[in-house]
This record gives sequence, C-alpha cells and structure tokens, in this order.
Amino acid sequence: MEQTFIMIKPDGVQRGLVGEIISRFEKKGFYLKGLKMMNVDRSFAQTHYADLSAKPFFPGLVEYIISGPVVAMVWEGKNVVVTGRKIIGATNPSDSSPGTIRGDYAIVMGRNVIHGSDSIESARKEMALWFPEGIAQWQSNLHPWIYE
Repeated sequence: MEQTFIMIKPDGVQRGLVGEIISRFEKKGFYLKGLKMMNVDRSFAQTHYADLSAKPFFPGLVEYIISGPVVAMVWEGKNVVVTGRKIIGATNPSDSSPGTIRGDYAIVMGRNVIHGSDSIESARKEMALWFPEGIAQWQSNLHPWIYE
C-alpha cells in the first residue's frame, strides 16, 4: 500500500474543517496512519517548503504556515498520492472542481486549506520530516470490503 502526507493548513484548522477533511479521506477508503496537531516553527516551515525557497511568495508562505496550528497526517491506500491530490483539488482554488476540498472550501491560492504530497518521493520525504517517530501500524477490518 502507498502512503502520502496530508497537512491541513492554519486556515483549514481555524475554519473548523479538520473533521470534514478527515471524513473525505476515510469515506474514500483510505487509512489514517499518523495524525498530530502542532504549531510549526519558522525553520521547520522553511525546511518543509525548501523546494519553493527561490519563489517570490516563499516568505509569505512561511508566515502563513507558522500563523496557527496545522494538522499533519499520513494516509495509506492504493494510489493514495494521485487520488489524494484529486480529492484536494488544484493548487489554485479557482481551478478546482466543485466536490474537491479546495473547490468547496477555498477561494484564493494563499489560503487554500490543505497540502498534499505531489509524488511518492515527496510523500516519503515529507513523512520522514513530519513523523520522525514513525506511524501507527494497523489494518482496518474493513480492508476486504474496500480492496480486492
């Protein structure tokens, strides 16, 4: 099974969307393997977004991520990286379809509610950064009702 990193950003936490977002991934059939709410310090945010450090919006992005608590999660399931990105929607909410998280709950790119790994490689890197202690090892009893 594939794993991915999903983060509910400060605006999603402040707006009370944590339960709704978790519910969407659970209802799809993915398994929650790691979860923590935390405040992110500046150096950690800079490390997480290091690949965007040369972009002009980088300082604002860092300020946004450290502005309030986030919910960091690891989800597991078949094709969870690609499917998770479909559930989330396009980075720019105006390009996101209704029914996606960003299509339903975000208006501007600078407050787009959620982050999801964009590749298996990114997911591994982000999970190692955010969950150095590891994740829960378990399998749902519903597994045979979701997967062949």
